[in-house]
Amino acid sequence: MRALPATLCLLCSLVLAACSGVAVEPAPVDDFAAAGYRYYRWRSEPLPADPRSSDPLYTVDPVLRSEVDRVLQAKGYLLDRERSQFSVDYLFAEGLVAGATPGQADNISPVPLVIPNRGVDQASIDNAIALGGVKETSNIQLRFFDRDSNELVWELTLSKIVENTNRVDPADLTDLLHGQLARGMKDLPAAAGAP
Repeated sequence: MRALPATLCLLCSLVLAACSGVAVEPAPVDDFAAAGYRYYRWRSEPLPADPRSSDPLYTVDPVLRSEVDRVLQAKGYLLDRERSQFSVDYLFAEGLVAGATPGQADNISPVPLVIPNRGVDQASIDNAIALGGVKETSNIQLRFFDRDSNELVWELTLSKIVENTNRVDPADLTDLLHGQLARGMKDLPAAAGAP
C-alpha cells in the first residue's frame, strides 16, 4: 500500500514535466564529468540593459545568466575569470517547427462520420486546427567549452513554442528557466573538490 503514493507522485511529476511545453535535450555528461572542473567563466560579457529594445535577447540574457549561475553554484562551481577551467556560452535563436494540418493528421477528420458515437467531436477538430501548421519556437542552446582546448564538452538545448511573440515577460521567463535549466542540468556532477 505504501508504494501507491510513491507511484502516484512519480506519475504526477512525469505528467507535469511532459506538460511544461519545453523540449529539454541535455547532451551526455561523460566528457564534462571526466575533466573534474571547479572554476568557470562566461565566454562573453553580459549585454547592456536596453529597455527600449524590442529584441527578446535583451530580456533573455540577464535571466539566463542568473539562472545558470544559480544552478552551477548550487553544484559547487565557482565563477572565477582568472582560474576558470571551462567557459559558458549560449546561442539564442527563434525557429519554426512544422505541425500537421487537420487534413494531414491521420487520426482526426474534420468531417463527422455516420457511425454512432464514433463521430469526431468539435474539441478534437479545434485541437487539430490549433496544433497544426507552423509554430514559432524560441531556442536556447547552453554550451560549455574547455578553456585550454576550446572544445565543446557539454551542451543543453531548450525549445519552446512561442505563445506571445510581441512581449517577453521577465517574470515568466525566470520561472520557466528556473525549472527547465535545473531539469536539464541535473545530471551535471558536483564541482571537483566542492564540499
